[in-house]
Amino acid sequence: MSTVAKRKTVERFNRDDPVGTPVRFWPGVRSGEGIESATRSSAQILSGHTPVVWVEGHAGCIALTHVEPIR
Repeated sequence: MSTVAKRKTVERFNRDDPVGTPVRFWPGVRSGEGIESATRSSAQILSGHTPVVWVEGHAGCIALTHVEPIR
């Protein structure tokens, strides 16, 4: 994914899913039902390489590829 694509992914997530949005996330391999939570930060690009967001109840960030908003 190019830098421009990463930036657009983050911008779209932040526009559509503000802090506090209910989400389902997978902290490791994306399999199974995932864990329900809510975002506790806006999305950002971690160290220039991975679009991520922080969620309630989990210490680390989660790649946006492993986060699904609950609508």
